[in-house]
Order: sequence, then C-alpha cells, then structure tokens
Amino acid sequence: MDGTSLIAWMAWTWQTAAFFGFILLCLIGMSVWEMRSPGGAPRHGILGLDTTRGDRLFISLLGSAFIFLAWLGFFGLPLWAPLGIALVYAFVVFRWV
Repeated sequence: MDGTSLIAWMAWTWQTAAFFGFILLCLIGMSVWEMRSPGGAPRHGILGLDTTRGDRLFISLLGSAFIFLAWLGFFGLPLWAPLGIALVYAFVVFRWV
C-alpha cells in the first residue's frame, strides 16, 4: 500500500469514497433516529405499499441512482440539477410513500 492513501489500493476516486461515505452516514443517521424515536412502524403510502423508514431510505437511494443515470444518459455533466431532483425525490418518498 506504500502509505500513499487508504483508498488507493482499490483505485477509488474521492467521489467514490464520498458516495459510500454518504451511504454510511445515512445508515448511521437512520440507526440514531430509530434509537431516539423507536417505532418506525410500517406506513401505508400513496404507492399502496406498507413501508418502514428503512424501506423509504432504500427506495429514495435507488430512485436517486436512476435519476443520476438517466441524467448522465440524456444530458451528461454537470450533475447539480439531478442532485436537486434527487433531494426533492427523497423528500417526497419520506413524506408520502
């Protein structure tokens, strides 16, 4: 590993490391939320599904990935617009799904 970087052995970029760090922070945040306010009981949303907090996090992360991939396929860079769309999407998922 030559001491150059902790992530160099996988050839990660800082953006890749930031992405997985964000996922880790989401999971830690959801764990803390559940410990502080237990009872994320399933909720029946507009999709007709019974979803828990964890389900809604997964749906929002998966949908956000598709938003970014579609944006890259149709428009390319920069990615600030799909970031805004993904944040609005995540808010809608947590609020009404």
